[in-house]
Amino acid sequence: MVDGEDLMVRRAAVDALGPYNGSVVVADPQTGRILTIVNQKLALGSGFQPCSTVKIVTAIAGLKEGIIERDTPVRLGRRSTMTLTDALAHSNNPYFARVGTDLGFDRVHAYAKMLGLGEKAGLNIDGEFPGVLTAEPPKFGGVGMMTSFGEGIQLTALQLASLLSAIANGGTLYHLQYPRTKQEIANFAPRVKRHLDIQDQIPDVKPGMMAAVDHGTARRANYDPNEPILGKTGTCTDRATPTHLGWFGSFNEVGRNKLVVVVLLTGGKPVNGPVAAEVAGGVYRNLSSQQFFAAAAQ
Repeated sequence: MVDGEDLMVRRAAVDALGPYNGSVVVADPQTGRILTIVNQKLALGSGFQPCSTVKIVTAIAGLKEGIIERDTPVRLGRRSTMTLTDALAHSNNPYFARVGTDLGFDRVHAYAKMLGLGEKAGLNIDGEFPGVLTAEPPKFGGVGMMTSFGEGIQLTALQLASLLSAIANGGTLYHLQYPRTKQEIANFAPRVKRHLDIQDQIPDVKPGMMAAVDHGTARRANYDPNEPILGKTGTCTDRATPTHLGWFGSFNEVGRNKLVVVVLLTGGKPVNGPVAAEVAGGVYRNLSSQQFFAAAAQ
């Protein structure tokens, strides 16, 4: 706990994480201010394979390059097709491996870099690891595994919070800032890293992220239909560590006070994306019960 954190948000996150070994990052996507980091060492100090959260990057790249359209089914086999919304909702690996293969490594790499992978997300945050973005197709599974499971990429919870913030706010990638004192809060000013040309793609990605929480892999995050959460789960074993991971990157759309909540859980078979989604849902639910969102909308 540092003096610059939002105490209500901190308590909500600690309570939701409970006994799990993991980290929770909560940020304001409209300004890039980090409101709390539970377990800073895990969130900042090392990167992990992003698992299926990388599918957000693949979706944006595929849409931008005209490889896919939101409502046009992609043929995955002799008798199976799937739309982008369903593929995001149910985290379909063949769909995103196909999109990645059609894009090719160079385009995938360029979009991943544009969206902040492989670079520090924070501004002068001690101990932050910049992650890893492979410079060549991964030896294990090639570009298809890269775009469906995140092979060849190491991501921090902070980087995923940065990416989700840009989607939540309409395309602005902020330097995430972590005020450490009340004076730093008083002097806080947003710092734009770059504007992303993804405004046309965001409306096509959001329905799949909403469907994931409504009836897909992230449905454990769903606590109130009047307070929608959009998100993407990730479950895999990080081949480099090896550690079993559960990811969930999300944001809500309640009043003016949107939040980005990223959960990273490590260790053991009980850990997976749906469990991480449940933790994130607990953060939003705890804050909602204290009128956090209602107060901000006034």
